[in-house]
Amino acid sequence: MANFNKVILLGNLTRDPQLRYLPSNTAVCDFGLAVNRKYRGQDGEMKDETCFVDVDVFGKQAETISQYMSKGRPLLVEGRLRFRQWTTEDGQKRSKLSVVAEGFQFLGGRGEEGAAPARAAAPRGARNEAAVEDEPLPPADDDVPF
Repeated sequence: MANFNKVILLGNLTRDPQLRYLPSNTAVCDFGLAVNRKYRGQDGEMKDETCFVDVDVFGKQAETISQYMSKGRPLLVEGRLRFRQWTTEDGQKRSKLSVVAEGFQFLGGRGEEGAAPARAAAPRGARNEAAVEDEPLPPADDDVPF
């Protein structure tokens, strides 16, 4: 049987990203993402539901998110689910489902709240690898000839 583990989320950061380095000198950034859903309940009234998701990012992408993102900013994350289990010091078993980001896209325009910097995209096709540094920046909105 084939398996498939892919997640695409669009939400706002619930806290500032926390950057740290593993003993192998690999960057790791973790943050929370709030994903909102609006729906009409059985009573006909609109309701809001928020799902809070923990996200981990590795490598150059971790450093980029840590540098440019902050609490409240919008972010699109593409990645996979990861299930972790552990036992606490008092013997209780715990588990947690989180997302390991494999790509991302900053959202928002320049100069507005939630704006992204000029180099906002993760490298296409990269999975936790260094960003492509020689990729040209897209033209600014006022540089478009039409």
